[in-house]
Amino acid sequence: MKSVKQISDQELVHNYILGNEACLAELIHRYKRNVFSAIYLLVKNRSVAEDLFQDTFIKAIQTLRAGNYNEEGKFGPWVVRIGRNLAIDFIRKEKRNIIITDSEGNDILSYLQVAESNKDDKLIQYQTEHNIKELVKQLPEDQREVLILRHWGNMSFKEIADHTNVSINTALGRMRYALNNLRKMLEKQSLKV
Repeated sequence: MKSVKQISDQELVHNYILGNEACLAELIHRYKRNVFSAIYLLVKNRSVAEDLFQDTFIKAIQTLRAGNYNEEGKFGPWVVRIGRNLAIDFIRKEKRNIIITDSEGNDILSYLQVAESNKDDKLIQYQTEHNIKELVKQLPEDQREVLILRHWGNMSFKEIADHTNVSINTALGRMRYALNNLRKMLEKQSLKV
């Protein structure tokens, strides 16, 4: 009889489904480095990567137990793809909370939040909001559209891509350029003051 180290991935999956837990342990051992690396390269945070690594194998186990695994002989790429997808989902959730900072490190969008304050604070807030909106108007149309849809329209990048008939990567690129251009305009404006 072969040891678990000599068995193919396909056989290990089959034996695990039949109840041999040692086969799952061997699959995890074989692919833990690849899965963790794929996740870590995306999230760049060891603690988050460890959590997503665990979630990856939990999802893989659930799929195997439910009988929904059908990637014959391709367990490695399949489990790495699960990890990458979880990492991408995590990044998307984090990106919804994008913070644009001015040259002093202040969150410029927080200027737009209405706060209970005295008349002077409200006047300053109004002027700041007005200034930011004017700067946004100066952005190229494609960048301005993505920024507005994302921050004020609360649309996901997939929804933005569909709405503007571009790829998700193009929408992400436009957002990155918009934020960089807005940051540069804010820095120039603060130098003039």
